[in-house]
Formats: sequence, structure tokens, C-alpha cells
Amino acid sequence: MKQPKRRTTDYDESDLRVTHPEHWAAGVPGVAVSLKRSFERMGASRTARTLTKLNQAEGFDCMSCAWPDPDPGHRSFAEFCENGAKAVAEEATTDRATPEFFARHSIAELDERSEYWLGQQGRITNPMVKQPGDTHYRPIDWEGAFALIGRELRALDSPDEATFYTSGRASNEAAFAYQLLARAFGTNNLPDCSNMCHESTSIALQESIGIGKASVVMSDLETADLIIIAGQNPGTNHPRMLTHLEMAKERGAKILTINPLREAGLTRFKNPQRPSGVVGHGTALSDLHLPIRINGDLALFQAIGSLLVEWDALDHDFIERHTTGFDAWKKHVEALDWDAVLASTGLTREEITRAAEMLRDSRGTVFCWAMGVTQHRNGVATIKEITNVALAQGNIGRDGAGLFPVRGHSNVQGDRTMGIWERVPDAFLDSLQAEFGFDPPREHGLDTVDSVRAMRDGKVKVFVGLGGNFAQATPDTDVTATALRRTRLTVQISTKVNRSHLVCGEIALILPTLGRTEKDVQATGPQWISVEDSTCSVHSSRGPLPPAGPLLRSEVAIITGIAEAALGDRYGIDWSPMRQDYRRIREHIARVVPGCESYEVNARRPGGFVMPHPPRDSRTFPTESGAAEFVVSPVEVLHVPDGHLLLQTMRSHDQFNTTIYGLSDRYRGIEGGRRVVFLHRDDIAALGFDDGDHVDLSTRWDDDDIERTARDFRIVEYDTPRGTAAAYYPETNPLVPLDHVAEGSHQPASKSVIVSLSRADSTSSSGVTSGQNGVDSEEGEKEHPRPKHLS
Repeated sequence: MKQPKRRTTDYDESDLRVTHPEHWAAGVPGVAVSLKRSFERMGASRTARTLTKLNQAEGFDCMSCAWPDPDPGHRSFAEFCENGAKAVAEEATTDRATPEFFARHSIAELDERSEYWLGQQGRITNPMVKQPGDTHYRPIDWEGAFALIGRELRALDSPDEATFYTSGRASNEAAFAYQLLARAFGTNNLPDCSNMCHESTSIALQESIGIGKASVVMSDLETADLIIIAGQNPGTNHPRMLTHLEMAKERGAKILTINPLREAGLTRFKNPQRPSGVVGHGTALSDLHLPIRINGDLALFQAIGSLLVEWDALDHDFIERHTTGFDAWKKHVEALDWDAVLASTGLTREEITRAAEMLRDSRGTVFCWAMGVTQHRNGVATIKEITNVALAQGNIGRDGAGLFPVRGHSNVQGDRTMGIWERVPDAFLDSLQAEFGFDPPREHGLDTVDSVRAMRDGKVKVFVGLGGNFAQATPDTDVTATALRRTRLTVQISTKVNRSHLVCGEIALILPTLGRTEKDVQATGPQWISVEDSTCSVHSSRGPLPPAGPLLRSEVAIITGIAEAALGDRYGIDWSPMRQDYRRIREHIARVVPGCESYEVNARRPGGFVMPHPPRDSRTFPTESGAAEFVVSPVEVLHVPDGHLLLQTMRSHDQFNTTIYGLSDRYRGIEGGRRVVFLHRDDIAALGFDDGDHVDLSTRWDDDDIERTARDFRIVEYDTPRGTAAAYYPETNPLVPLDHVAEGSHQPASKSVIVSLSRADSTSSSGVTSGQNGVDSEEGEKEHPRPKHLS
């Protein structure tokens, strides 16, 4: 098999510097970095025009996370964080990727560049097309682009030969129009980024309490007695959370943090908007930190539950009136195998008892978690166990308590509310049928992992991506790349150049769209959009800047243009009026989406409105049983063979998902590079290496017998549990097999990958090498391989 050449790097990893990790987050350095990046990318004038409007009631919603906004009267002048400022600078940059840029650089040449370099090339200004055999993208007008998409979609033998992917950046209006397009076309193939981040949450909560969303509002976080933060790094991924944790601490709350790494944002917060955060020591956050072994959360929460049962620290009235299954759960945790718990968690019984005492003594507990909990094979079971503990103490449906999955992408929750789901409930489809007069497809569609499989196997021939960077966000990078290249047509609705434009179908289109920072003017005048945050609050967003170019179109305009080209007047859907005036879309939303009555009025109100949530609002649970359900899950100790480590993938402080802002992860002491692997000093010695050595990371899986290798990572000694490792994605995504997914949710299990390390050899070349990721692999065609050592 011919070996493609390895991509060249455009920054020198030999410049990488390792210093001591920080023990506090934000402070003056956060302000300095925010302003420096903003001035460099946008200039002073655009910085002032954007940051003063960011997360304000009459401004625009930040695209960097789904953290809720305070009430309009309680927002600060600078209602944003360092990474929010970076995200705005990335989108509102004055750099442009014009047709001349694509003429200068072939697709093959661009594919040799790093994700960081691609992101620095600026905003795309013109629709671009690659026809079969082309080496370069070239300009195409909008009418030609829509006609091409329409022809290819109509030529399919079945609507299910197309898949419509969505990034969480899409607005509610765009998401509603997009799912309507897919279902009017005839398919439920609507994978989205939630399939890769919080799908385990959605499934677990839906089955346990009847709704897959947070059961808290913002005031609950500030008035809780105890806040538990599990598998989450707020200092990097949700920095505005730190302000609310600081407020909770000032009111007397305690904070329990559970994470393999002792992150700066879990330790101390220096609020740059307070004197104590500028010249003082800031606010200590974590009262107890549990450095849990990767994948040990299920065992930990069962142990906590066992102790609460032993101490009778339970809300018997709540259990009796609102739950089912308690007796079976109680019997299960009373018989808990503590040896298995200690082996799984890597903690001592004393540490677990101290944590359980914090819950015992709390009058109200908020449970927060993110992808450190969801991205495991037992992710669904773990979240059900967290829910069990919450139910046992009645911590749902009362002030200062509840379940709080913290979403990472700005409107990923709103997209799901608007119907972006391959398994949307029949009731939603019934409402869609009543509103638009056609019977939507009822068979469940393809999620993200199944979409990759279907493209790989030639069953999906057209891929449409509404935002995001599918090629880099998904697991098993080489398999995904092969899958995308086997399609007839890929369509990417994007703001900036990314890998998915280069790993593309026989025909490929790049359709440039407006960003959150930009004004959206349609035939009836200026438009606004709406989004939903992590606590079910829906509010409006309006960009202040002129578009990056005259040819950019809004997401809604692009979606409705595709719909008209592919569907014509099928079903008589009002695509053109929806494009001209987004109020038409919101009128449809009000009649189709539960909880969105009077949507136009409520969403445009300053601060918006909160979606109904029966468990939170009235302690009613829309489950099959009509009650909140305790669920019994066995504890399984993940066996890691001698000479191997359990790897978790993670972000650096200088990135958002696959967007690389820069090469600085100052909280962890990394500057100037990204190819590092964090290990405990005893593991470094036991494996025969030294701090600073360069190694290759490999994993092998039983059924496909493919060894996947990510090459040339520098070892960095770090305070992480024995037997574990951590490294950045997307560089390590190639190590995550496509079929290594969470049971019940099909979410990639990127936080528990068993790897071996070998000394790096730049001259070695086994199998097929591809990508800036420096990955060697062979092409695998078998379905559902089982992960080795995970029996």
C-alpha cells in the first residue's frame, strides 16, 4: 500500500518549554492574554465593539461555552472570560481567506498544515468548490452551489444516503430549519456534536428523571451548601463558572472536586474584577480534592451511596413519594465490594468517607459534571449513579440543589431542543407533521459514529456539515478521513478553514457563513437569533460587526437555500419567508417545540426565559414509571495490563474543541507546543523513561487487530494518578477506535484508552502514515471491534 507522506509542521515542537503548573486560575494574566489576543486579531476598535457586547442582554452570546448568563441587572461590564475573548478574536479577526488564498495553496498543501496554522488564515469570504480531479478549491456563486447540492441530493437512491451533521454553534432558528430540511428530505440522519460530548448525560437523565437536561437554575449554584465538580475543568472549559463558585464560597458553601488532575481552576480563583484577585491571594475553591483514577467515578459514587445508606443520611419522604427502585439500589450498595472500589478509584477509604461526610452534612447539593464523566464505556451508568445519590437525599426539585451537566458548546442543548437528534421522540414528529402537513420519517437515523461507519461502507454518499470540524472532532482519525473521502459530496458551512475542508468528498463545497459577532440583515431588515444555555435558559443574540465579506450568508439563508434547491415546493414549506424574516421560524417553533409557546415575545425579552423542567419545577418525573428511577449498575474494575497506561484526551488552555487558539497551556506549564503526554513520576521510572523523553503512544484492539500509533510525544512529569496518562486532542483522537463507545449512548469513550509507550524513532514507518497527528494505522473494515483488555 502506498504510504502518503507525513505532514510538515509549521511550528517547531523543539521550542516547547515546560515550567511549573499554576495553582490558581484567571487573575491579571488572564486579562493580559485576553487583550493581547484581541488586539492582535481584531485591533483596538473591533475589540471595543465586540467585548463590550459579549454576553450582554442586548448583545451577542459567546460561542466558546454554554455557561448561563446572570440576570440582566447583575451582569458586569466585562461579562466574559479569557477563552471567550479568544473565541471572539478568532471569529472577528481581520484576516481573510479569499479565493486568492485557495488559488495559492493546493488542497494537498493545506492538508500538510497544522490545525493551528489553518485557523490563523482568517475568515472565508467566498463560496468555494472542488470538482472531481481538482487540486485546488475555486470560487462558485451561491446559485451554482445550491444547484449542485440539489442535484446530488436528488440523485441519491434513498434519502438515508445523506447525513446532516450539526455543530453546537448553530442558533435555534438555524437548527430548527436544518432538522426540517433533513426530515422533509426524508431522513433522520441528524448526528451532532452532542453525540460526542454529553450524549451519555442525555440518555442517563432521560431514563432516570425523564428529561436529559440540568435540573438547576443559576441561583441554585450560588445558594447550595455543597457543590460537587466531577470530571470537569472549569478554569479552561467554563471559566465564567469560577465567579459563581467564588460567590458560593463567600456564602459558606463547600466544594468537592473529583478529577485525575488537580487543575488550577479547581484550586484557587483570582477574580480580575476584584482587588483581591489582582493584588491578593484570591479565593480558595476546593475544600476536598479527590485525585481519582480515570474511570473510577462509578465506583466512587456507589461507595458514597453505600455510606449514606449506612448512616441513614437519606430523604425518606422524597424517596417514598417521588421515586421507584430504591430497595434494589439500597440492597446493591449495602453489598458493595470495597476492594473493587479502592482498586477502581485509586483512593483510600478515608478519602471516600470524607467526601461522603460532606454530602451527609449538606442541606443541598449541586452535582456538576462534564466529559471526564461522560466519555467512558460506563458513562451512562456513572451518571445514573450520580443521579441515584442525588435522589437518595432529595436533591432534585428544591433550592440550592440539583443535577448540573455543564455543556461545553454554546448552543448544543438548544440544537437538541429544536429537534437535532437522530432519535427524536415521536411526539415531536407528530407536532412537525401537524405544522407542515407531511409525515416525517419515523425510523431512527445515524448518530456521529454510525455516520462514519456508513460513509466508510459506502452507504452514505452526501455529508452536510452545519459548522464544526467533523474530521478532527471525531475519533479514529484515519478511519474518519477515509470515510469522508469515499463520499460523493461533502458540504461544509463554515467561517474559517479547517481540516474537514481538506479531507473531503469527490465533490466538495465550502459555504461561508456569518458568525455570532456579525450583523444579520435579511429582506425584512436586521434579524436576531436565539440560543439555550446549560440551565435551559433561552435568550436572544445580536452581532455588532458588519459581515467579514459581502458574499457571506447567514446559516438560515444557507439552509433554506439548500432546501429550495433540493426540495423545490415539496410540501409547500415557506422556506423563502423564513429566510426573509426569522419571526416565521419562531412562529413554527412556538407551535412545534414543547415549552416554546409565545417564543417570539419570551426569547426577545432581556434575559430571555427558562424552559419548563418538570423534575425541577414540580418534582414530577416524565419517565416510563412516572417516578424518578433508581438504577442498579455493577462496578467493573478496568484492568490495565502491566506496562500499559490508561489515557484520557483533553483540551489545552489555548483551544476550544478542535480550534487551536495558540500554543500556551500556562495552567499546566506548557508553552510553545502540544505534543506532550503527562505521566506520574513513578510510572515514568517504571516504564524505563525519563522526564523529557520522546515516546510514541500505541493501542491495539482485539477484533480488528490494528495497532494505532500517535508519534513523538514529550513526556512531562505531572501530578496524575499512577497508571494514568493525559494528552491533548485532536492529536490523540487517532488512538480512539471508532467502536470504543459508551454503552447505551454510543458516545466515543475518549477518556479511557489503554496505551503502551515506546521510545520515539523518527525513522520508523509501519503501516500507513497520515496527518499532522503523526499517526500510523492500517485501514480497518470490521464492524464493532471490542476493545482489548476491557473485558
